[in-house]
Amino acid sequence: MTIVTDSYTGLQIVELSHNWGHGVPSYPGQADVKMFRAVKHSQHGVLAWKINTVMHTGTHMNAPLHLIQRGADLAAIPEDRFFGNGVVLSIPKGSYEVVTAADLEAAKPGVKKGDIVVIVTGWHHKYSDSLEYYGESPGLSKDAAQWLAEKECKMVAVDTQQVDHPLATSLGPHRGGPTMRRLAGEYQAATGKDPKVEHGEWNVAHKILLGAGIPTIEQVGGDVDILLGKRATFAATPWKFQYGDACPVRFVAMMDPSGNFRIGSGK
Repeated sequence: MTIVTDSYTGLQIVELSHNWGHGVPSYPGQADVKMFRAVKHSQHGVLAWKINTVMHTGTHMNAPLHLIQRGADLAAIPEDRFFGNGVVLSIPKGSYEVVTAADLEAAKPGVKKGDIVVIVTGWHHKYSDSLEYYGESPGLSKDAAQWLAEKECKMVAVDTQQVDHPLATSLGPHRGGPTMRRLAGEYQAATGKDPKVEHGEWNVAHKILLGAGIPTIEQVGGDVDILLGKRATFAATPWKFQYGDACPVRFVAMMDPSGNFRIGSGK
């Protein structure tokens, strides 16, 4: 794990993104990232890639439009949503578990109104093209999403493959699913619970957060473990994408150990 220190300001910068590119894990039912060199050094003396990709790959941001009809697209999200103070909450979870409002309330340091909230369950360590990562990951419960919306969070980020529990999405027996056909049966065998009872609402956490105008970042990774239980300043850089529902982002955190640095006046 690495903290980069800016030589001019003394700010410490922590990477919170997974690497993106050819072979990046992709959701079941979605095509892989396809990349080839349109021009290359050996032939043209320059490199330029040509890419065909679903936008929901790697560390990526969801705009309200993703699940909210007539919601804000990426280009319409106010810029102040992408930068601000917040907290990294350590809430370890195992297979098929949920992050609840009680978990958020108990986590330290406490969430303040208007924070950017990064929820770390430990599943970023499992980031891979695997049945476990996509099918067994934890997700936010309905009351957790409501709790975050009531805090008027600027942004909510998770280290799991998506905000919702897999059984609350099309990976399970919901719209267009199941894209992981054996998931519901394996969940019931492992937990003794009926997925249609426990996760009967489709993408409920997503709809609550995006409906409140809160963009979400999924698949946080990088060196996020450095920041567990700490406050920091965060910045995310989505595309200014008209009609865009999602895109890969570079997500970083900044800290100022000296407490001396201030943003320049612009004069």
